[in-house]
Formats: sequence, C-alpha cells, structure tokens
Amino acid sequence: MGKKVLAIVSSPRKNGNTDMMVESFLKGARDAMHRTEKIYLRDCKIEFCRGCEVCSSTHHCVIKDDMERLVDKLLDADVIVLSTPVYFYSMSGQMKTFIDRLMPVYPELRGREFYFITAAADNDTMIERTMQALEGFTDCIENAEIRGKLYGGGNWRKGDVEGKEILNTAYMMGANV
Repeated sequence: MGKKVLAIVSSPRKNGNTDMMVESFLKGARDAMHRTEKIYLRDCKIEFCRGCEVCSSTHHCVIKDDMERLVDKLLDADVIVLSTPVYFYSMSGQMKTFIDRLMPVYPELRGREFYFITAAADNDTMIERTMQALEGFTDCIENAEIRGKLYGGGNWRKGDVEGKEILNTAYMMGANV
C-alpha cells in the first residue's frame, strides 16, 4: 500500500473551509491508494508549552495530555498535512500550540513530507505570513520536504470554498502525494 498521510486540522469550525480543503486533499490521497487519517485539534486537550526545557535532554514532554497520542501518530506518518485558518495574518492558536509542543520530537520528524493548507478571508498574498511561519517550523526539521502549499484566500464565511476550483486543486495535490 501507499504512504501514511496524517492531516492535522486546526480549525475550530467543523466542515469549515480549511476542513473542506483538507477532506478534498485526503480524498485524492485515498484515491491514489494512500492511507489517510485526519485529526481535529479542537477535539484534543493540548496544554501550552511551559518552557521548562526538560524535553531538551529527555526528548519527552512533562505534560501529560493528548500530545502523547498525537506524537505517536506523527512519528508513524510519512506525510504530514498542517492546515489552519488564517487569523490576523497568522496561523490559529491551536496550530501554534501544537507546533510548540513538538519541541521534544522534531528531530525524529526528519525526512517527512509536508503539505500546508490554509484558508483566509483576505487574498492569497496575505496568507504568505502564515506560510512562512509554517515553513519556519519545518526549517527546524532535518530533510523536511515541503511538497505543497495550498492558499485558500478569499474564503471567509463557512462554506465559501464550496464549488470553487480550490477543492479540485486540493484533490489533485492529494492524488499526487
């Protein structure tokens, strides 16, 4: 069988624009015979990083919450999709907290393929700041490969992406994992 594709959805809205684009991506990946899983951060209990630095020597976080389970899934994946709505020209707080909590294991994520999927009310140009922040995370991972970035600008209200070419673009991106 194909690759293991794990999508992390940080939108607090069920069936929102980001979620719909991710689902199109995953459908493409499934149609290409890859195994997929989608995790909603809104359903997870994830505390903020405490900055205690214990993980720098132990490679384990002292906080016991859903990140333990999520880390196992990330380490098992070949492809990681990070998706976020764009709020005030940056990623959602849920995504930022998730990324911060990956400090203990980012060296173990080496060699993974990454895709970024975003949606925003503003145009694609304003999404660039968010993409740069996501790239900053992968810059810390040895041999991380950003395979695709999907800019979903001009989609503010829930369902704005319905019937738009962006869903086909997401599908094709997933089909080409």
